[in-house]
Amino acid sequence: MTTVKTSAPRKRRMAATLVAVAALGAAQVAAATPSDLFYERSLMSAAGARCGLFTPSLSGALDAGRAQARGAALRAGASVEQLDGVQQRAHAKAASVPCASKDLTTAAGRVRKAFEGYALLQRMDYPGDRATWQADRASSATIPFWRLSQPSAFGPDRLMFGLAGRNVELLAVATFADGARPYAARLVMRDPTRTQGPYLKARNGGGLADNAAPRAASRVFGAETRDAVPAPTLLPTGAKTGMAFRFPREAGDVIARLDPREAITVEFLIQGRDGDVVRRAYVEVGDFAAGRAFLRVS
Repeated sequence: MTTVKTSAPRKRRMAATLVAVAALGAAQVAAATPSDLFYERSLMSAAGARCGLFTPSLSGALDAGRAQARGAALRAGASVEQLDGVQQRAHAKAASVPCASKDLTTAAGRVRKAFEGYALLQRMDYPGDRATWQADRASSATIPFWRLSQPSAFGPDRLMFGLAGRNVELLAVATFADGARPYAARLVMRDPTRTQGPYLKARNGGGLADNAAPRAASRVFGAETRDAVPAPTLLPTGAKTGMAFRFPREAGDVIARLDPREAITVEFLIQGRDGDVVRRAYVEVGDFAAGRAFLRVS
């Protein structure tokens, strides 16, 4: 299996983006802005769906590249509203181009050439500003493992968060240094319907907590299940025991729409002598959407 890794997070992120947008050609990539790249990916994805230009596998790879380009545009300062407008223009253009157009046929050929190798990758790293998502498209009928994951440490406790198992469920798996056993967990994230944009207060190396939205502007998802970790493969590295909490799929859809620079909060509720104690871990949104799309490449 192929793993895409280099040393510096910023260089790794740029390298992965260039793989996803290589269809533009070297000269165009050098001059294109992240919003330009998002427009191109959106246009070709919409045209491909309308005209049947690509195989399901290549369409999935193109969609992962589109999601990654969107994340790059947000990091560069574009707003969600601006990118919604870019996507609308791309879809309108795709709808107006005849499927037999020579230009579209040429562009589709470039996309195939650029993404044919990308579609064969089994593993990808998606570095963010402070954390990295690791994606793995392999599968197992018997052993659950992480398909898309990000580790996090909160005090002496540790967390693995992401998508796991054959059913690609949204999980938080935590191990507690003092043996604590939370009775519940909550996932707290900014509510895009109640805010005009992300809360990005982290400066000069500040922690992820600084980029989490205040509670009044957040949406809360309670864990649907609480279990012992079903397999050691899901535990944080070196941990022997832990608790697994499964969250609604809808929560993953909300995460995918957030700004890649912001943080979501995983809260663990522990019963104490004087009432509940809440321990909080933070996860960077990063390229969650791109990683999730990568998993769908068949």
